[in-house]
Amino acid sequence: MKQPIISVVMPVYNGADYIRKAVDSVFIQDVPLELLVIDDGSSDRTDEVLAVYQDRENFRYFRNKKNAGAAASRNRGIQEARGKYVAFLDADDWWGEGKLKHQLEVLQKTGYVMCSTGRELMNPDGSSTGKYIPVRETITYRELLKHNSINCSSVLIEREAALLYPMEHDDSHEDYLTWLRVLKTYGYAAGINQPYLKYRLSRGSKSGNKWKSAVMTYKVYRYMGYGTWKSMLFFGSYAVHGVWKYH
Repeated sequence: MKQPIISVVMPVYNGADYIRKAVDSVFIQDVPLELLVIDDGSSDRTDEVLAVYQDRENFRYFRNKKNAGAAASRNRGIQEARGKYVAFLDADDWWGEGKLKHQLEVLQKTGYVMCSTGRELMNPDGSSTGKYIPVRETITYRELLKHNSINCSSVLIEREAALLYPMEHDDSHEDYLTWLRVLKTYGYAAGINQPYLKYRLSRGSKSGNKWKSAVMTYKVYRYMGYGTWKSMLFFGSYAVHGVWKYH
Protein backbone atom coordinates (compact mmCIF):
# COMPACT_ATOMS: atom_id res chain seq x y z
CA MET A 1 0.00 0.00 0.00
CA LYS A 2 1.23 3.49 -0.89
CA GLN A 3 1.88 5.61 2.19
CA PRO A 4 -1.31 7.63 2.78
CA ILE A 5 -1.12 11.40 2.83
CA ILE A 6 -4.55 11.61 4.45
CA SER A 7 -6.20 9.39 7.03
CA VAL A 8 -9.99 9.66 6.91
CA VAL A 9 -11.60 8.95 10.29
CA MET A 10 -15.24 7.82 10.19
CA PRO A 11 -17.05 7.03 13.44
CA VAL A 12 -20.25 5.02 13.08
CA TYR A 13 -23.00 3.71 15.31
CA ASN A 14 -25.78 1.69 13.66
CA GLY A 15 -25.12 3.20 10.24
CA ALA A 16 -25.94 0.23 8.02
CA ASP A 17 -28.59 2.15 6.07
CA TYR A 18 -26.31 4.94 4.85
CA ILE A 19 -22.60 4.29 5.50
CA ARG A 20 -21.83 2.92 2.02
CA LYS A 21 -22.58 6.31 0.48
CA ALA A 22 -20.08 7.90 2.86
CA VAL A 23 -17.41 5.26 2.23
CA ASP A 24 -17.79 5.40 -1.53
CA SER A 25 -17.41 9.19 -1.44
CA VAL A 26 -14.06 8.70 0.31
CA PHE A 27 -12.72 6.24 -2.23
CA ILE A 28 -13.46 8.54 -5.19
CA GLN A 29 -11.04 11.15 -3.77
CA ASP A 30 -7.94 11.36 -5.97
CA VAL A 31 -5.26 11.48 -3.24
CA PRO A 32 -3.33 8.70 -1.46
CA LEU A 33 -5.46 7.94 1.58
CA GLU A 34 -6.62 5.38 4.08
CA LEU A 35 -10.08 5.08 5.61
CA LEU A 36 -10.39 4.20 9.28
CA VAL A 37 -13.93 3.24 10.29
CA ILE A 38 -14.40 3.26 14.06
CA ASP A 39 -17.50 1.18 14.89
CA ASP A 40 -18.80 2.41 18.23
CA GLY A 41 -20.54 -0.83 19.21
CA SER A 42 -23.16 -1.02 16.45
CA SER A 43 -25.94 -3.56 16.95
CA ASP A 44 -27.26 -3.49 13.38
CA ARG A 45 -25.69 -4.84 10.15
CA THR A 46 -22.97 -2.19 9.88
CA ASP A 47 -20.15 -4.75 9.94
CA GLU A 48 -21.86 -6.84 7.22
CA VAL A 49 -22.34 -3.80 4.99
CA LEU A 50 -18.66 -2.91 5.37
CA ALA A 51 -17.48 -6.44 4.57
CA VAL A 52 -17.34 -5.57 0.86
CA TYR A 53 -14.38 -3.26 1.58
CA GLN A 54 -12.36 -5.64 3.75
CA ASP A 55 -9.92 -6.64 0.99
CA ARG A 56 -8.92 -3.05 0.25
CA GLU A 57 -5.45 -2.20 1.55
CA ASN A 58 -6.55 1.33 2.38
CA PHE A 59 -9.58 0.27 4.44
CA ARG A 60 -9.16 -0.31 8.18
CA TYR A 61 -11.96 -1.34 10.52
CA PHE A 62 -11.89 -0.94 14.29
CA ARG A 63 -14.61 -1.80 16.79
CA ASN A 64 -14.85 -0.23 20.23
CA LYS A 65 -15.33 -2.71 23.07
CA LYS A 66 -18.14 -0.53 24.38
CA ASN A 67 -20.02 2.51 23.16
CA ALA A 68 -17.69 5.46 23.76
CA GLY A 69 -19.25 8.24 21.67
CA ALA A 70 -18.23 9.98 18.46
CA ALA A 71 -15.52 12.14 20.05
CA ALA A 72 -13.69 9.20 21.64
CA SER A 73 -14.02 7.27 18.38
CA ARG A 74 -12.48 10.15 16.43
CA ASN A 75 -9.65 10.38 18.95
CA ARG A 76 -8.97 6.66 18.51
CA GLY A 77 -8.88 7.14 14.76
CA ILE A 78 -6.38 10.00 15.08
CA GLN A 79 -4.14 7.80 17.22
CA GLU A 80 -4.28 4.98 14.65
CA ALA A 81 -3.82 7.26 11.63
CA ARG A 82 -0.73 6.96 9.43
CA GLY A 83 -1.22 10.04 7.26
CA LYS A 84 0.24 13.50 7.72
CA TYR A 85 -3.29 14.87 7.64
CA VAL A 86 -6.57 13.69 9.17
CA ALA A 87 -10.00 14.25 7.67
CA PHE A 88 -13.26 13.58 9.49
CA LEU A 89 -16.45 12.26 7.90
CA ASP A 90 -19.56 11.20 9.79
CA ALA A 91 -21.13 8.03 8.45
CA ASP A 92 -24.38 9.75 7.43
CA ASP A 93 -22.66 12.53 5.44
CA TRP A 94 -20.72 12.32 2.18
CA TRP A 95 -18.29 14.30 0.03
CA GLY A 96 -18.19 15.59 -3.49
CA GLU A 97 -15.38 14.56 -5.84
CA GLY A 98 -12.14 16.54 -5.54
CA LYS A 99 -12.65 17.74 -1.95
CA LEU A 100 -9.47 16.42 -0.37
CA LYS A 101 -7.21 17.34 -3.29
CA HIS A 102 -8.50 20.91 -3.25
CA GLN A 103 -8.00 21.15 0.52
CA LEU A 104 -4.43 19.84 0.27
CA GLU A 105 -3.63 22.47 -2.34
CA VAL A 106 -5.04 25.23 -0.14
CA LEU A 107 -3.14 24.08 2.96
CA GLN A 108 0.11 23.83 1.04
CA LYS A 109 -0.44 27.30 -0.42
CA THR A 110 -1.41 29.03 2.85
CA GLY A 111 0.72 27.10 5.34
CA TYR A 112 -2.31 26.75 7.65
CA VAL A 113 -2.89 23.52 9.60
CA MET A 114 -6.65 23.23 9.05
CA CYS A 115 -9.15 23.68 6.23
CA SER A 116 -12.94 23.39 6.05
CA THR A 117 -15.43 23.69 3.21
CA GLY A 118 -18.95 24.88 2.59
CA ARG A 119 -21.81 22.45 2.99
CA GLU A 120 -25.06 21.67 1.26
CA LEU A 121 -27.88 20.71 3.64
CA MET A 122 -29.53 17.40 2.77
CA ASN A 123 -32.80 15.89 3.95
CA PRO A 124 -32.71 12.67 6.01
CA ASP A 125 -33.50 10.72 2.82
CA GLY A 126 -30.42 12.18 1.10
CA SER A 127 -32.24 14.65 -1.16
CA SER A 128 -31.16 18.28 -1.22
CA THR A 129 -32.95 20.92 0.84
CA GLY A 130 -31.72 23.56 -1.58
CA LYS A 131 -29.87 25.31 1.25
CA TYR A 132 -26.15 25.98 1.33
CA ILE A 133 -23.98 27.21 4.22
CA PRO A 134 -20.91 29.12 3.02
CA VAL A 135 -17.53 29.47 4.69
CA ARG A 136 -15.01 32.32 4.69
CA GLU A 137 -11.72 31.99 2.82
CA THR A 138 -9.85 32.69 6.07
CA ILE A 139 -11.26 31.86 9.51
CA THR A 140 -9.80 33.55 12.59
CA TYR A 141 -10.09 32.65 16.25
CA ARG A 142 -12.12 35.77 17.03
CA GLU A 143 -14.57 35.07 14.20
CA LEU A 144 -14.93 31.45 15.27
CA LEU A 145 -15.84 32.55 18.80
CA LYS A 146 -18.91 34.32 17.37
CA HIS A 147 -20.23 31.20 15.67
CA ASN A 148 -18.99 27.77 14.64
CA SER A 149 -18.61 28.00 10.88
CA ILE A 150 -16.54 24.79 10.74
CA ASN A 151 -18.44 21.54 10.29
CA CYS A 152 -16.58 18.47 11.50
CA SER A 153 -17.26 16.42 8.36
CA SER A 154 -15.64 19.12 6.22
CA VAL A 155 -12.36 19.34 8.14
CA LEU A 156 -8.87 18.44 6.96
CA ILE A 157 -6.25 19.03 9.67
CA GLU A 158 -2.60 18.19 10.24
CA ARG A 159 -2.44 15.11 12.43
CA GLU A 160 0.03 16.72 14.84
CA ALA A 161 -2.44 19.54 15.54
CA ALA A 162 -5.27 17.04 16.02
CA LEU A 163 -3.13 15.06 18.47
CA LEU A 164 -2.31 18.25 20.37
CA TYR A 165 -6.01 19.05 20.88
CA PRO A 166 -8.07 15.85 21.06
CA MET A 167 -11.85 16.09 21.29
CA GLU A 168 -13.05 16.10 24.89
CA HIS A 169 -15.89 17.32 27.12
CA ASP A 170 -18.70 15.54 25.28
CA ASP A 171 -21.23 17.47 27.36
CA SER A 172 -20.33 20.33 25.00
CA HIS A 173 -19.77 20.58 21.23
CA GLU A 174 -16.37 18.91 21.50
CA ASP A 175 -15.45 19.49 17.87
CA TYR A 176 -16.12 23.24 18.19
CA LEU A 177 -13.96 23.27 21.31
CA THR A 178 -11.12 21.60 19.40
CA TRP A 179 -11.32 24.06 16.48
CA LEU A 180 -11.15 27.00 18.90
CA ARG A 181 -8.11 25.57 20.63
CA VAL A 182 -6.39 24.92 17.31
CA LEU A 183 -7.04 28.45 16.04
CA LYS A 184 -6.00 30.02 19.35
CA THR A 185 -2.62 28.33 18.87
CA TYR A 186 -2.15 28.45 15.10
CA GLY A 187 -4.04 31.64 14.26
CA TYR A 188 -5.98 30.81 11.12
CA ALA A 189 -7.88 28.12 9.27
CA ALA A 190 -8.56 28.06 5.55
CA GLY A 191 -12.00 27.82 4.03
CA ILE A 192 -13.11 26.66 0.60
CA ASN A 193 -16.49 28.15 -0.25
CA GLN A 194 -17.74 25.22 -2.29
CA PRO A 195 -20.37 22.62 -1.26
CA TYR A 196 -17.97 19.69 -1.09
CA LEU A 197 -19.73 18.42 2.05
CA LYS A 198 -23.21 16.97 1.76
CA TYR A 199 -24.53 17.29 5.31
CA ARG A 200 -27.50 15.11 6.21
CA LEU A 201 -29.88 16.73 8.68
CA SER A 202 -30.98 14.43 11.48
CA ARG A 203 -33.16 15.03 14.52
CA GLY A 204 -31.15 12.41 16.35
CA SER A 205 -27.93 14.44 16.22
CA LYS A 206 -26.48 16.27 19.22
CA SER A 207 -27.43 19.58 17.60
CA GLY A 208 -30.95 18.43 16.69
CA ASN A 209 -32.35 19.55 20.06
CA LYS A 210 -31.87 23.33 19.88
CA TRP A 211 -32.07 23.95 23.62
CA LYS A 212 -29.59 21.18 24.38
CA SER A 213 -27.31 22.47 21.63
CA ALA A 214 -27.47 25.97 23.10
CA VAL A 215 -26.41 24.74 26.53
CA MET A 216 -23.57 22.75 24.97
CA THR A 217 -22.36 25.82 23.07
CA TYR A 218 -22.35 27.90 26.25
CA LYS A 219 -20.22 25.20 27.90
CA VAL A 220 -17.68 25.46 25.07
CA TYR A 221 -17.02 29.08 26.00
CA ARG A 222 -16.67 28.17 29.67
CA TYR A 223 -14.21 25.38 28.83
CA MET A 224 -12.25 27.94 26.82
CA GLY A 225 -11.81 29.86 30.08
CA TYR A 226 -14.30 32.69 29.56
CA GLY A 227 -16.42 33.99 32.44
CA THR A 228 -20.20 34.04 32.60
CA TRP A 229 -20.77 37.41 30.94
CA LYS A 230 -18.34 36.97 28.07
CA SER A 231 -19.71 33.46 27.48
CA MET A 232 -23.23 34.90 27.31
CA LEU A 233 -22.04 37.58 24.87
CA PHE A 234 -20.50 34.97 22.55
CA PHE A 235 -23.59 32.82 22.95
CA GLY A 236 -25.79 35.71 21.80
CA SER A 237 -23.79 35.95 18.58
CA TYR A 238 -24.02 32.16 18.17
CA ALA A 239 -27.82 32.29 18.52
CA VAL A 240 -28.19 34.99 15.86
CA HIS A 241 -25.97 33.10 13.43
CA GLY A 242 -27.84 29.86 14.18
CA VAL A 243 -31.15 31.38 13.14
CA TRP A 244 -29.59 32.73 9.94
CA LYS A 245 -27.76 29.49 9.14
CA TYR A 246 -30.76 27.16 9.11
CA HIS A 247 -33.63 29.51 8.29
